[in-house]
Amino acid sequence: MHLAGICFKIGPPRLVGVEAEWFVHDARCPDLLVDPRRIADALAAVTAPAAQPDGQYPDGQYPDGRYPDGQYPDGRHPDGQYPDDPHLPAGARLTREPGGQVELSSQPADNPARCAEDLLLDQAALRTALAAQGLRLTGSGTDPLARERRMQLDHPRYLAMEKHFDRAGPWGRIMMCGTASVQVCVDSGTDAGSQSLSARWRLAQLLGPVLVAAFANSPLLDGRPTGYRSTRQMVWSRMDPSRTLAPSVPDGDPRESWARYVLDAEVLCVRRADGQPWTAPAGLTFRDWLRGAGDRRPTLADLDYHRTTLFPPVRPRGHLELRMIDAQPGDGWLAPLALVTALLDDPVAADTALAALEPLGAAEELCPPRTELWRRAATLAVTDPGLRRAALACFGAADQALARRPGSGRLRTTLAEFAERYPARGRCPADDQLDALRAGADPVFQETAPC
Repeated sequence: MHLAGICFKIGPPRLVGVEAEWFVHDARCPDLLVDPRRIADALAAVTAPAAQPDGQYPDGQYPDGRYPDGQYPDGRHPDGQYPDDPHLPAGARLTREPGGQVELSSQPADNPARCAEDLLLDQAALRTALAAQGLRLTGSGTDPLARERRMQLDHPRYLAMEKHFDRAGPWGRIMMCGTASVQVCVDSGTDAGSQSLSARWRLAQLLGPVLVAAFANSPLLDGRPTGYRSTRQMVWSRMDPSRTLAPSVPDGDPRESWARYVLDAEVLCVRRADGQPWTAPAGLTFRDWLRGAGDRRPTLADLDYHRTTLFPPVRPRGHLELRMIDAQPGDGWLAPLALVTALLDDPVAADTALAALEPLGAAEELCPPRTELWRRAATLAVTDPGLRRAALACFGAADQALARRPGSGRLRTTLAEFAERYPARGRCPADDQLDALRAGADPVFQETAPC
């Protein structure tokens, strides 16, 4: 009951949010690793202490506690609260990732247009502050340059993550220090009806491969093509499956399958006092821990922290967080924000999308993202005929949904331009990087690049 109540807040869909992440490069010498102090100086000039803007975050919560669930995205803060988290002028929360990436997380908004407007203002402020230090933002799912990857944060959580993921190869370190994403957040839904939790959960899961394919933007790693248009998705698919695969049953009540998933996932870290390492015993699941394994009994706080270390393609955190989208150049995050919110929150668009998506993975038995469909999405993107057809159907349905929503002109235009530039031509943003590489140009896209 605790997991169901915390991870799935039930009610009519009302709020949306977006998290956009970028790499930070030196504007003159982008191949060099940026000194963290330069980034810190730039951020200090644009952020305010974690005041609670306009009363939106009393006690570290969003309005009425609906989302997020008292944790930072990916559980970054050790106590699951916000007091030290800086905000930008329009209210976006600013966080730094282990490899020096920066992320802006919007405040929840009652419509996508307002969400976009606020985050655009804060993105502009961030860009200006970084430019004053000779730095620029790069929107890409992987760092496309051959520069050193180095952990820049020494919190015991990240040290434990390194040790845990190292057991399965280099993928965890690449993920932490060499990838970036866009995450779109929507409400969980109601108990029944067209906007039910079960219906929205299922649509979000089915939409995943199309989002990977349409917004694939990570064809390079260490400056070289990998053979994937979304290398970031490939990296995620090779990590600890107990925390990166989707729950095994996409249909039915997701609260039950999610509870099993949480308990059966391996424990990544155990919080300890007095500077002791947070490393967890290899192979220990939370279910094992409850049954007496481990060096102490787990608490409810341990359970809540454990679920912040789980990274499936769609993660319930009171709301639904869609995590499979590569970071986009410039303000390119507007397109996935427009697409996802239109399809999830408009019942007519949802039905159209579902009809286009259901045939894609009907015969697959494995859990995403290790299915053949997800592999094709990461490799072929929308050059795959089935994914291209589904993507165009989804973009068309979203366009009509935005036409029905007042005040969505900018988002509709952005989505239409993206659809024409990319899926309509069998292309994705990764192809722009590959074209630049073949032409001998800098594959790094400046933050001001068009979406």
